[in-house]
Amino acid sequence: MITLTQLEYIVAVDTYRHFGRAAESCFVTQPTLSMQIKKLEEDLEVIIFDRSKQPLIPTDVGQRLIAQSKLVLSSAEELKNIIKDHKNEVSGLLRIGIIPTLAPYLLPLFIGRYKRTWPNIVIKVEELTTAGIIELLNKDLLDVGILVTPLKEEKIIEKPVFYEEMMIYANKNHPLHSKSEISVKDIATPDIWLLSDGHCFRDQVVNLCSYMSGAGGSLPFQFEAGSLETLMNIVDQEGGITLIPELATFTMSEERRANVLSFTGTKPLREVSLVYSRHFAKHKLINLLWREVKDSLPAGLMSPDRGKVVEWR
Repeated sequence: MITLTQLEYIVAVDTYRHFGRAAESCFVTQPTLSMQIKKLEEDLEVIIFDRSKQPLIPTDVGQRLIAQSKLVLSSAEELKNIIKDHKNEVSGLLRIGIIPTLAPYLLPLFIGRYKRTWPNIVIKVEELTTAGIIELLNKDLLDVGILVTPLKEEKIIEKPVFYEEMMIYANKNHPLHSKSEISVKDIATPDIWLLSDGHCFRDQVVNLCSYMSGAGGSLPFQFEAGSLETLMNIVDQEGGITLIPELATFTMSEERRANVLSFTGTKPLREVSLVYSRHFAKHKLINLLWREVKDSLPAGLMSPDRGKVVEWR
């Protein structure tokens, strides 16, 4: 007889591609996990994992069994959630991934209140790139990501939350401060500082101005930062411009805010969403998180009509 525990074990092995790490994730010994998977293979009369490969990989039939197991486990989780909803219980583990260009500005606005409002939810937050969040969602190692969309990923559901303006941060002596109108073409210059590869905000900037090859040509040194705060500090000291998301301005000093400029005409926006797997079963926790994030922000950020969304993929 197939058990949910056996299905959890084969999904874990598929995720980690290693019996030892899979056993650790399931809080059992490796012999226990291996024995249960071996028993499942014997009962089904198939080989689920090719143990001759390192790292081990599922066989063809194993891939199909694992895919179906994820659906079964998701349905089993949904059964538990139905009972919780019936009893009006809000509890469980929520693993959140958030991108670095959102984490320092958005998390402090809502995460503490979310936890205080729903103390029985265990929250684990990890700062990751978009690619890292997608990978962990697909492996069921994250429950939800907070990132910039659209992603256009077949297995990922996107739940938009708000739309923030992409703004210019310019050195106090930069010529842009004297312009009455600023268009996208004004930032397609060699004195623009960029985030490093892997950041979706960098890709949005590149897509926005369709400019790449000349970037850095008029800068004192070549540098691609891993954080927006670093870029703004470099602009303050070395000149030039960079782009920042609107949320980064919320806690700025008045001195630094004087260096922030907006585009005239149609505002470039980035769409921020909660994203999760199509098989995700903790829908109530997601909806509560979505509402908490929305309630922590000004109402003006909720409308996509305040500008035009810039895609990054």
